[in-house]
Formats: sequence, structure tokens, C-alpha cells
Amino acid sequence: MQNDLGDFLRSRRSRIQPADAGLREYGRRRVPGLRREEVAQLAGVSVDYYIRLEQGRGKHVSDAVLDAVARALRLTEPERLHLYALARPGGTVDAHPATASGVYSGTVHPGVRLVLDALTAPAFVLGRRMDVLAWNALGDLVSGFSRVPAAERNQARYLFLEPVAPVFYPEWETVAGETVAFLRRDAGLHPDDPKLAALVEELSARSADFARLWASHPVKEKTRGAKLIQHPEAGRLELGYETLALPADPDQLLVVYTAEPESTTAAALARLASRRSVGV
Repeated sequence: MQNDLGDFLRSRRSRIQPADAGLREYGRRRVPGLRREEVAQLAGVSVDYYIRLEQGRGKHVSDAVLDAVARALRLTEPERLHLYALARPGGTVDAHPATASGVYSGTVHPGVRLVLDALTAPAFVLGRRMDVLAWNALGDLVSGFSRVPAAERNQARYLFLEPVAPVFYPEWETVAGETVAFLRRDAGLHPDDPKLAALVEELSARSADFARLWASHPVKEKTRGAKLIQHPEAGRLELGYETLALPADPDQLLVVYTAEPESTTAAALARLASRRSVGV
């Protein structure tokens, strides 16, 4: 992750064709997408300045320049915030402080655990690097967190290294892309986190799929969406999910799975919950 800023900018300009940006084609292109000179033109900065930015040498870059580059590259809002994080490591992005790696404890507040236990839906808490920090009973019945050793309790590690993951997640490619995009965002906020760097190195070495997705530099926040699970006991679960950042600790996310009332999935979750209550 030595020059993630440059890699990110190159990946984003490679996906834009000159015609899409209102530019004329000229000369043969060795690689797809915009040239650095064209990005500089669209952003209204000098070519030399943009090259230095892409090389990771753009110290004290202004908000105006970053926003201009973001517009030229047609970045989404999460991608724009990621650009800020990469250009200003250790700063604050969208009120989210990039804390030093030694400050983060990964401890879940007792009050959050009470909230988890009060929920009747499957729920769990994700920390940095997609570590699973806590869960409620139904969340455990759905995802089996307690059966995994504490040191390996990580969503990304499960997804890319466990052979059963593509069976558990029938839409595995979509889930994998979202997972890598979230890890990329985490890397931008915490560029000096040695545990994150070690996780990325391990997954890149052991999973060609992870290495492929990581190289494409996706960036996405984990907010809400749908997730399809093929549960070994409950069968097909068509779940929604809502992700809530905990105000007292923005590095922790409360993830709650939801099911449409009176749906097949809701009935399956109820059966799982009842089996636990009778000790089956």
C-alpha cells in the first residue's frame, strides 16, 4: 500500500474514455482510459502538478484541487472521500478521524452488547478490517461466529479463504466486491494499520480473486442492501441489511439483518430462534 493514491487515480482514469469526457481522440493509446494530461486539463491544473499528485508527491494539496480531480474522474461520494483520505493520511475525512493504529482497541461497549441482545433480528458488530467483534444469539445461528476461533473471526478472511463461502453466499462475486470495497475504504482511513496490511498481504497471497479485486481499487461504504444466504439448516434466506455506525466509536458498525414480515425467510428465522430456545 506504498502509493495507494497513485494506484487509485490510475485505476479511476483508466475507466473513462476520452469521448465520454468530451475530449477528442488523438494518437495511439497504450493503455485504456484518460491520459494524465487529459485529467489535468479536465481538472484545470498543470500536468506537472497532477503527475506529482499521482506519484504521491502532492503535499498540502488543496480542497479545490482534490474536488476538481474528483469531478474530472467522475468519482462517487465514497470515492471522493477515499481520495481525500489517501491524499491526507492521518487527517479527518467526513468527520471520521483516521486514528493511529495503536489507539484502536476493538472493544465493544457493554451497552452495545445489551442492544444486540435486545434485538430480535440477527445482528452483529463489525470493527476495523471487518473483524467480527460481537453478535446476538440469532446472528450466531445465521452466521456461526462462535464456531470460528477468535483470531480468525473476520468476514473478509472467511469469504476468500473458506471453501464453503461460495455455497453460503450464492451471490459470492457481489459480496466479494462489496467486501474488498469496504476494506479499501478502511485502508484509506488507516494507512498505517499493520494488521490491515498483514490481512491484505495474506489474502492477496492465498486468493487470486482477492488479489484481482484489490487491484481494481473499488471503494464503497457499507450502508444498506440485500444479501442472499444458503443456510445449511434454514435453507435460502433472502435478507436485507442495515448498517449503523456507532456514534461513540465510528470504527465499529452495527449490522442488522432484516426479513420481510410473513415471508419464507422470516419463517425460517423464527424456526432457527425456536430451535435455540428449546435447546435443539
